[in-house]
Amino acid sequence: MELYNSLIKDTQAFLAKGSPKVWDYSERDCWTDIGSSELVMQRDAAYELGASGKGSANYVLFTSDADLVNRDQVLLYGPDLKEIRSDTDFARIVLLRVGVLDDDNEKVYRILKDIEFAKYHVYPEGYMVRISPENYREQIRVSKQAIKRGISFRSIGSSYIKAYKKDINVLNATVIFVTAPGYDYTGMKDTAKKANDITNTLTTILEGLPTDCSVCSLKGICDEVEGMKELHFGVGAKGAEKGHDH
Repeated sequence: MELYNSLIKDTQAFLAKGSPKVWDYSERDCWTDIGSSELVMQRDAAYELGASGKGSANYVLFTSDADLVNRDQVLLYGPDLKEIRSDTDFARIVLLRVGVLDDDNEKVYRILKDIEFAKYHVYPEGYMVRISPENYREQIRVSKQAIKRGISFRSIGSSYIKAYKKDINVLNATVIFVTAPGYDYTGMKDTAKKANDITNTLTTILEGLPTDCSVCSLKGICDEVEGMKELHFGVGAKGAEKGHDH
């Protein structure tokens, strides 16, 4: 599972100018999970992360390379929840090391989607999550009460790691939060779109490839993502002419 490696390196480049706070994962650090979505009213909110008009990005990247992801940890670039005083930019990026997935592309696609959907099953108390998949954004409303009780990105990140590691295919999980101004949130958002395109391509390939690259809707991904071209040839060879030329 190396298709996302270049995007992991791009993400590392986005964050290279900062020095994060780092916490190793421990399940005891997890924040209280209430089991279902909580409505935090605006009057009860301390602020919003990734609010309208602010930078925001949310995505998950996979790898089987232990050099890129080898620990369960939470990273924070910027102020923690108790230090934020007003609406701010926000990104949550998850890097997951998975076991080598040798199944057919359709099954790999389902596995990756199942892992990714774990984010919809984390319900931290006083931390209302609104995800906009089509815009690759995540907006958070944090309650004043949760701030008083000591909510932190360490505890929220730990809750996400616990959810991801319920899947036997996940070997390590790193959850990254970015709240400081000045980071390339637009670039992160573009990376989120590329990640989504890669995942969706795994199932699209099975529907049959055109033999003329100039009309192939996947050409952009194929040209840009290392390993995608080989994946096309490997699958396409079963039903395409030998002369298919990307």
